[in-house]
Amino acid sequence: MSSSDYMVFVVDDDDSVRDALSNLLDSVGLAALTFGSSEEFLSFTRPEVPSCLVLDAKLPGMSGPEFQEELKRTGIQIPIIFITAHGDVPMTRRVMKAGAVEFLTKPFQKDELLGAIRSALERDRSRREEQAVVDVLAGRYEKLTTREREVLHLVTSGLMNKEIAAELGLSEITVKIHRRQAMTKMEAASLADLVRMADKLKTQNTS
Repeated sequence: MSSSDYMVFVVDDDDSVRDALSNLLDSVGLAALTFGSSEEFLSFTRPEVPSCLVLDAKLPGMSGPEFQEELKRTGIQIPIIFITAHGDVPMTRRVMKAGAVEFLTKPFQKDELLGAIRSALERDRSRREEQAVVDVLAGRYEKLTTREREVLHLVTSGLMNKEIAAELGLSEITVKIHRRQAMTKMEAASLADLVRMADKLKTQNTS
């Protein structure tokens, strides 16, 4: 990992903790930005690179778990590693159930934190790559006509051309034409390829 390819954000109201974490991350070649509050983090325009958030669970005002919920509500997807000196089982269960990568109790070993950070960064990198693929597919899907979309959904659900024709009140030849056009516009090499594309789009729309 090079520092230009990844970014670690630290939100902690303790100056000494922010400085220590910043120095640790710098020592292993990871770029880091630190914030004293959740509000500071939200007001910052984050670079579009794989990133993660090291978050104090006991922030003043909006707590770490509450901030996790706020990020989810506003659509900000970033893996979170919680750190705290006063953790408890209910809080740990709450944040892990909500998708946190790790919950570390201070004082923790630096290798524990760095391992969690590397895992979180890899998770975000994979998510971004997958999202880029879905965005391309969504762009192709937008070019389909309403009828082509109908045929695509029925084809990828497993119906044969004859069954689709009966379902839509079309001739089988017309269904074949729409099917071919849909595959061409989606740049699908095969039916199996088209099914995979449809699954990716469906997963995105339901997530």
